[in-house]
Amino acid sequence: MRVCLVTGEFPPMHGGVGDFTKELGRALAEMGIEVSVITSARATTQDAGNVHRASCTVHPVIEKWDWGSWRCIIGLLGEIRPDIVNIQYQAAAYGMHPAINLLPLRLRMSRHPFIRFAHPLTTFHDLRVPYLFPKAGRVRWWAILALARWSDAAIVTNAEDWATLSSYPFIRSLSIVPIGSNISANPPAGFHRGKWRKRWDVSDDETLLSYFGFLSESKGGEALIRALHRLVQDGHKVRLLMVGGQVGSSDPTNVLYLQRLKRLIEELDLRDRVLWTGYTPQAEVSANLLASDICVLPYRDGASFRRGSFMAALAHGLPIVSTQPKVELPELEDGRNIALVPPDAPDALADRIGELAASPEFRRQLGEGAKALAETFSWGSIAERTLKVYEEVLSP
Repeated sequence: MRVCLVTGEFPPMHGGVGDFTKELGRALAEMGIEVSVITSARATTQDAGNVHRASCTVHPVIEKWDWGSWRCIIGLLGEIRPDIVNIQYQAAAYGMHPAINLLPLRLRMSRHPFIRFAHPLTTFHDLRVPYLFPKAGRVRWWAILALARWSDAAIVTNAEDWATLSSYPFIRSLSIVPIGSNISANPPAGFHRGKWRKRWDVSDDETLLSYFGFLSESKGGEALIRALHRLVQDGHKVRLLMVGGQVGSSDPTNVLYLQRLKRLIEELDLRDRVLWTGYTPQAEVSANLLASDICVLPYRDGASFRRGSFMAALAHGLPIVSTQPKVELPELEDGRNIALVPPDAPDALADRIGELAASPEFRRQLGEGAKALAETFSWGSIAERTLKVYEEVLSP
């Protein structure tokens, strides 16, 4: 089977969808699938042209994801001759342009035999709508539905998005396939937790909180900073380590949010309490997470398995404080494998963090529960479930 993954971002670009595509491609290739990737020109490495990166042939050729990108994509698909064209959809990764939303329909209209018989599928990493024109309103949602309507199958990564799309009968096939952690628990050789904390001038009697992931409106950064302020006011010896890059490569609105958050840190006089790692190699990301005592992920839209940062915290066996999911997620058990609080509630967040900070046994229990839950989200399992969708589409 030949599979072509289409993605607006791919390493070395920074972004969860690109990291997901890399890991999925590797896992599919290990199962004997021939994998190609069509992605942005910004994903070019030092190697010129199309390159083999481990298990995938990567084509970093799209300068801009607009209507003109169709010609380049169709030309490449004619050379690759895939059985499956799996679009990895997140509007920001495609510059908020709707061309990608109509790509499955365009492929169906192609006169090229190898393209006309290729099967377009879409993996929805979220359901954020593209930009069309001012006051487009409901029309923007129609762009999402067009992408699902003209795909031979739709894959969502979480129960919330499945509940939204399952009400549309014209979607041919709808499946849930979760994402996995893009960061394995694999710190540098010789890692020593105490020594690593000293890198950040964090003493043994301080509680080190960690936050992982790019900052955006939906991730509750302001609630986290206000909760940190409350903890400091209450006399807790606590610091916050912001792990990883501050903003990704795809969404420029995140830069404005970061500026707002840094102003809040200044206003609350927390400069010495908030530590920033910046973008680092994956092994150092792992070490920074393992050096922390509690991971705090106060998403405004609730804890979700679509969040790569959340999956990484689970994989590292960290005690996690996050927000109540929008839809019921039976796998998440408050007090057993996670500690949950309402969204946008800094005081409740501070209280729960304080509860964990005061109880090493509670932290150990949550960490063990998180690690056990993470084992159900391996990349091998994700690839097997994705391949099953491909096979169902290809079956007569």
